[in-house]
Amino acid sequence: MRTTVGIIGAGPAGLLLARLLHNAGIDSVVLESRDRAYVERRQRAGILEQGTVDVLREAGAGERMDREGLRHDGIELRFARRRHRVDFPALTGGRSVMVYAQTEVCKDLIALQLKEGGPLLFEAEALAVEGAGTDRPRVRFRHRGTEEVLECDYVVGCDGYWGVARAAVPDGRSFERTYPFGWLGILADVAPSHDELVYARHDRGFALLSMRSPSVSRLYLQVPADTDADGWSDEEIWDELERRFETDDDWSLRRGPITQKSVTPMRSYVHEPMRHGRLFLAGDAAHIVPPTGAKGLNLAVGDVVTLARALAHRAATGSEELLDAYSATCLRRVWQAERFSYDMTTLLHTVPGATPFEDRLQLARLDRITSSRAAETDLAEAYTGFPIG
Repeated sequence: MRTTVGIIGAGPAGLLLARLLHNAGIDSVVLESRDRAYVERRQRAGILEQGTVDVLREAGAGERMDREGLRHDGIELRFARRRHRVDFPALTGGRSVMVYAQTEVCKDLIALQLKEGGPLLFEAEALAVEGAGTDRPRVRFRHRGTEEVLECDYVVGCDGYWGVARAAVPDGRSFERTYPFGWLGILADVAPSHDELVYARHDRGFALLSMRSPSVSRLYLQVPADTDADGWSDEEIWDELERRFETDDDWSLRRGPITQKSVTPMRSYVHEPMRHGRLFLAGDAAHIVPPTGAKGLNLAVGDVVTLARALAHRAATGSEELLDAYSATCLRRVWQAERFSYDMTTLLHTVPGATPFEDRLQLARLDRITSSRAAETDLAEAYTGFPIG
């Protein structure tokens, strides 16, 4: 097999890149180690920045998102039994975010790829990237029990932290932070208890109220990193959520049947550079953020938009200028997202062993955001998204 761009991984990054390249007249092949059903039900992010929403619309993948997604014009911060709404459009010149699950983004992009795009091979496990430093890189992969080779002009690794692409970048440098807590997340068949996301700082730990649809709630509790989700009963989870969301008014938490429980680890990770020769890294293959800032999927979108522009520029002009700048261009945005995600994580989570002084600093930071328009604007601008490119 031969193609211009070989894409490893059919998550949002790989699928959107294939779509953008198709629209630019550049052929590609997407290799995905899992089957289609697994990809379409893989629960991950659910918050799309304004820039991500705009990109999906421009790519022709926004019709169902606009029909079924939930536009949010703000978030609510809770601390010390107080409630404060951050109004995104008023602070950012009209920007907002969209609640639309990664599963649905993948379904939309898969349908478009199979209908209009190049080959999308499920159950095609990438084994190695070879010759990345040459002008003829190749991907060895196993499909339906047979080992095959995909020859490319360029290879893009959208295959996550554990994929083969990152391992093929020699002499890279990694920056990493592991947090001593995780998130116990649930899906529940109950209407959300608030019409926007609620970020709660409590002495017992952080909590987040989110949603997947008008009838399905997504909620999280800060727990120790080694927590077993099955060790929490449904009643214990609801009781703890109720404690952490407590306020001085008559707000109440709706309860319903819990359909899924899992624990998400909290990590920050960046790999530099994001390119070696004709191999490019995108999404989780190059960087991971804790979910507090809702940046993971959106960073991946920024990566592939930047790369698609560079590849289209190369095809149109013969110039490698934008491809040469890919890593540096993406990393500027990546580090701003890492900074924001770190700030949100340390702002809202209780840290084991924290002193009363550190607890008071957290409350002071929250009070600053809720009493200063400049501080509140900084949060709103970062939450709704940093410029791409």
